[in-house]
Formats: sequence, structure tokens, C-alpha cells
Amino acid sequence: MNQSPLYLNNHAPNILNMNLTDQIAADMKSAMRVRNKIQLNTLRALKSAIGNAAIEKGGAGSELPENEIVNIIRKQIKQRQDSLEQFEKAGRSELAATEAEEIRVLENYLPQPLSEEEIDAAVSSAIQESGAQGKQDMGKVMKILQEKTGGRADGKTLSQKVMQKLS
Repeated sequence: MNQSPLYLNNHAPNILNMNLTDQIAADMKSAMRVRNKIQLNTLRALKSAIGNAAIEKGGAGSELPENEIVNIIRKQIKQRQDSLEQFEKAGRSELAATEAEEIRVLENYLPQPLSEEEIDAAVSSAIQESGAQGKQDMGKVMKILQEKTGGRADGKTLSQKVMQKLS
């Protein structure tokens, strides 16, 4: 039996093949070990949201595809951004700081965002592909664009770019 020089028990972590839910579970365990309350509570809430969405979609024991998990993470970030704004308006800087930290934890699970150039190229390609002529065809373009970007770009940014190109 070949032993890996780095891992004596030959149980090297398989991080490259780890899916998002496994990564979240592993990070929860590590947050427990180091007693990082903010990370632990954030990941617990995320895992709960993923579980609830899976139950809604396919019943108990079902799993969600990666792109739906990414959408849930984006939704969690959006909720925290809204809370952050409210706390800042109310002068609750300690709660705002906690929300900001939770956002940073969640952003670690998002795919690498597309650059401006990649977004522009994807928008142009989607407009050509859909044969869009004006703003009335925006829905067709956005559908194609959402598939092309795979959650690597914010929907608001995409719609603004599409509006610019179609007008």
C-alpha cells in the first residue's frame, strides 16, 4: 500500500471534490473547534436554510444542486445586507459589525465573480443569442444570461448591463 508522504494514514482531504454542503459541514466543525461563534452561528443558519429549501423542493432527505445552494447563500447575504443598513441607520454599530462579519463568512462560499469584461461579453452574447431588439425582450436575454453566468454575477448588475445595451 502506497502511503502519501503528507498524510500518514493515507486519508488525504479531498477538498477539490468536496461539494458545497460538505464544505459547510466541515467548516462548521472547524468553527466549533476554534470556538468562532459568529462563523458557527452563520453556518448553522445557512445549513438550516439549505435544509428547509431541500425539504420544500423534494421532501426530507433530498439534496439541492450547487446552483440552488449558491442562490440560497446570495439570499442570506442580501438579508444580512438589509439588516446591516437598518442597524447602521439605528446607530447600532455592534450589531452592524456582526452582520458585516456574517456577510464575510457567507461570501467565502460564493463562486469567483465575473469581471466587468466577462459580464459585458456574456451580455452581448445573450442579446445575440436571443435576437433581442429592445427592452421588451429583456426577459429572454436575462434567462439566457442567468444560465450563462451560473450565479457568478449579481442579477441587479446583469439587468443594468442588459438595459444599457438594449436602449
